[in-house]
Amino acid sequence: MKISVFGLGYVGCVSMGCLAQNGHNIIGVDVSKRKVDQINNGQATIIEKDIDLIVREQFELGMIEATLDSKYATVNSDICFIAVGTPNNENGHLDLSYVYNVAKNIGIGLKKGKNKFLTIIIRSTVFPGTGEQVEKIISEISGKIINKDFAVISNPEFLREGSAVYDYYHPAYTLIGGGNKKAMDIVGDLYTEIEGEIIYTKRNLAELMKYINNTFHALKVAFGNEVGNVCQSLGVDSHELMRIFVKDDKLNISPYYLMPGFSYGGSCLPKDLKGLQAIAHDNYLDVPIINNIDNSNNQQIVRAIKIIEKLQFKKIGVLGISFKEGTDDFRNSPTISLIENLLGKGYEVNIFDRNINLTLLNGTNKDFIDEHIPHLSKYLHKNIESVIDISELILVAVNDKFFVKTLKLIKNKTILDFVRIDDVLLNYDHYIGLNW
Repeated sequence: MKISVFGLGYVGCVSMGCLAQNGHNIIGVDVSKRKVDQINNGQATIIEKDIDLIVREQFELGMIEATLDSKYATVNSDICFIAVGTPNNENGHLDLSYVYNVAKNIGIGLKKGKNKFLTIIIRSTVFPGTGEQVEKIISEISGKIINKDFAVISNPEFLREGSAVYDYYHPAYTLIGGGNKKAMDIVGDLYTEIEGEIIYTKRNLAELMKYINNTFHALKVAFGNEVGNVCQSLGVDSHELMRIFVKDDKLNISPYYLMPGFSYGGSCLPKDLKGLQAIAHDNYLDVPIINNIDNSNNQQIVRAIKIIEKLQFKKIGVLGISFKEGTDDFRNSPTISLIENLLGKGYEVNIFDRNINLTLLNGTNKDFIDEHIPHLSKYLHKNIESVIDISELILVAVNDKFFVKTLKLIKNKTILDFVRIDDVLLNYDHYIGLNW
């Protein structure tokens, strides 16, 4: 395959070398004459393990060249990689001018001399919606038709400095986002010999993924440091603690707890979080991440209330009030807090939860009910149908699959789903996901 790589910085140089090593003819493009001259002398433009050897070897084999002429590169390529920088401006937003300039140059090249289908791959880190804008720029300048003459694909990189070549060949997965199957298949073929799963998805999701990855990595670093500060104050070996912590790949290092939804509750998470906050406070430690977890959690309740208020329904049916499925324990249940708020605002609330049986409630559950919703029995119904019949808005607050059959039969009610109980409902006309 003939491929041009626009941008010969970190991502572009690594992509160029590895693609050439996989058997593709590469034209590197940059506005810097120095970088172009380096490639044309068989020299890498960055300091990175192994890439200097790869670039030199592939240059000597005639697989690599570089140019200042973007038209030449576009005309002589089947695929154009965009790998230019996207620095933050003073307001924190990305400066996408380099990406859009490349799009303009590709458009000029496509207008001048390209008659066959061209695949453009955005490798740079960009905001969701950038691919659509790149398409418009190229189409307007070239006069070519989107998805007929060319297509734009998002293929973000997840390379770590210092191990970029290794990461290129051993990714956790390769992400390809777009809507044109022909272009998606072309990009997928570039990675058939690469380890890891190839995931095809929507372009805007692929564009967002790099931000989520790196923000989570930043969160982990900061959280780990806060844990370390607490450990040191107590004379606990923080590295030994975290070595044990990460051995739990069922809960700690896993998809569990990471799927978007409603607030957490129950007896364990709130209690132990407050306990750790107390330890930090008693040792005069500032732990802003740990101290603000509650605030973030409560924002989901606020978000749900705002959505309900905007919908302007007054009769609310709530399916499930325990803090999670499979239990009748609703101590610290965020749904109880939501219901209290709705009742205070004058909403009519009706509840069905097959795990709640008032005659069996005792101990802490009974005390909790008496304190928070002393007349809970008058809101509870014995069957789901009666709740749905008298409600305008149905809140799905617990991931109890028992609800699904009835929910699928609803035709004239709005569903607000806190748990993404079943993806089939996503196509329902009056279905709303809390945060999806």
